[in-house]
Amino acid sequence: MSPFRRGLGTAAILTGLVLVMCEVTNKDYCIIGAGPGGLQMAYFLQQAGRDYVVLERNNISGSFFVRYPRHRKLISINKRYTGTTNVEFSLRHDWNSLLSHDPSLLYRHYSRDFFPHADTMLQYLQDYTMRLRLRVRYGTEVTSVATVPSNTTWNDHVFRLSTRNGDLWTCNIVLVATGLSMPNEPNFLGSELSEGYESVSVDPSDFEGQRVLILGLGNSAFETADRLMGTTSHIHLIGRSRVRLAWSTHYVGDIRAVNNDLLDTYQLKSLNGILEASVDSLKLEKTSDGRLQAYLGENGDWLPVTDTETGDSSGWGDNYSLREPYDRIIRCLGFHFDFSIFEKSLRVGPAERCKRKYPLVQSSHESPSTPGLFFIGTIGHSLDHRKAAGGFIHGFRYTARTVHRLLEFRNHDVPWPTVRLPISQLFITIVRRINEASGPYQMFSVLADVVLLKKNATEFEYLEEYPISALSDFEANTGRVADEALFVINLEYGKNFSGPGLDVFSDGRADINPFEAWNSNFLHPVIYYYLRLPTANKMQFRPKGWTLPRPTSIHHIVEDFLTVWTAPVSHLLPLRRFLESCLHSDLRNFFAETCFHQALTARQQPITCQQGYLQGAGLGAGRWLQNVIPPTLQLMTGQAT
Repeated sequence: MSPFRRGLGTAAILTGLVLVMCEVTNKDYCIIGAGPGGLQMAYFLQQAGRDYVVLERNNISGSFFVRYPRHRKLISINKRYTGTTNVEFSLRHDWNSLLSHDPSLLYRHYSRDFFPHADTMLQYLQDYTMRLRLRVRYGTEVTSVATVPSNTTWNDHVFRLSTRNGDLWTCNIVLVATGLSMPNEPNFLGSELSEGYESVSVDPSDFEGQRVLILGLGNSAFETADRLMGTTSHIHLIGRSRVRLAWSTHYVGDIRAVNNDLLDTYQLKSLNGILEASVDSLKLEKTSDGRLQAYLGENGDWLPVTDTETGDSSGWGDNYSLREPYDRIIRCLGFHFDFSIFEKSLRVGPAERCKRKYPLVQSSHESPSTPGLFFIGTIGHSLDHRKAAGGFIHGFRYTARTVHRLLEFRNHDVPWPTVRLPISQLFITIVRRINEASGPYQMFSVLADVVLLKKNATEFEYLEEYPISALSDFEANTGRVADEALFVINLEYGKNFSGPGLDVFSDGRADINPFEAWNSNFLHPVIYYYLRLPTANKMQFRPKGWTLPRPTSIHHIVEDFLTVWTAPVSHLLPLRRFLESCLHSDLRNFFAETCFHQALTARQQPITCQQGYLQGAGLGAGRWLQNVIPPTLQLMTGQAT
């Protein structure tokens, strides 16, 4: 029996001494929550043959989607056609599918809608659970997570999970995937007079002719406003920050175009409007006719200011935006993580930079205070909040795979998967990944590919989707040795492409000159070259705004309108020359006659002649090449058949 299992046995004995009457079940891995994040992790554990269970309090997978979004339209796109049959490339534009080996479990088989109905997500998650035979224990609500000391485990403890029905589970690793379930409720004067997004009526006829004030400027607020616009007389939205539109910020969690019809009616003066003010400064009072008057606190006064003798408004109140009372006030202020199930000794706390919405995690998604406790799915989004897509299915399906690979090496001595190839294949391998990989595309500047040079740069190991912020811990996390130089292939936006007051549709928003590629604003590949693995100190004190420390050399591939980097002159030639300058090798491909001539006339042949014709390790035309790479590139690299 391995130490991994012995630790659990010890915990079971200790727990059994205390609570003899309870049923105690031991597992290596316990996943809390059968939403998309929990199911995705369950899939990877099942494929690896690990001992795990998913504990779900409801009787259905993905129970969040039974109620949310309230108006039933998802904002995750369902792009059914991408112009290619390459599954990996198509996943770049499929925001709903979980990863699996079963092609029938792609979301395009479940809905034809670009923005699907939430009911189809429910059906999809049930099918995903059943067809893959994931081990989900329904009706099992975890009420407490604690630790039990153990002297036989790597972290000196195992976890004890208590459930509402009185059963106990002991686990070596706990993966929390409960999502954001607690509505944000303000605490201003009269807040009890408002209605919550989680419970307000979704029938537009219930709001006919009414004036409605919505608290919040997020997607739930705009979703609600768009649903009610056709029946209300006025809709006003109020929130602390300016409206942030996803097409401007490049953050999928900001206001999506599918929800922003109200902006038209606001700017075209059709009785709807938006105000910027803190919800915390509000006060609500009932008027004599049962309506709701909203006041804003300013400099110790409440606006509108009313003359107590005449009842007339004066001063600021004369032109006060909220001077007319409302029939309904709805709070749509989002959700936050429920910390209540964790015992205080675990010291699970919120990430301050995310307004305490998510738990604090390390780059490995592990709790900084409790080893072995991981937060995955939506609640792992504190690492890339307001940046990449880690809070959504099309992002956390990849971070779940990353966490699984970390656990495989830590607990089972399974190194991070790599492909080892001759250096003559480096160029075409990088070109393939930047043009089809979906993980780095959606988790840009969070997950990156790492290329380890081997045998004096005559070979390389290619490792996919490594967490870029943990680069200094690369060897400890992967089991791979970075003893020579390395490349890091990342996708990045330009630093000045978006921000308050910037016009992302300006005439100069794009650059097509490969000599000015570093000025690229839109998403584009950036290749970092290091002679040695960056240290933790260099990672911590990297230049402000940089994703990684300053490298030995860096190469930006110029942005492309099609987000396909296959143009021979603009994309491929500069990339090949950059790689050659780093490797001090000629990476061009030659015909056999040329290689034969150089073998007779030159002291050293190009690397592709050496590895291709002399060693039989040259480039081969794989099926992916015809599927993804256009004929121009196939000719350029000698791959045309």
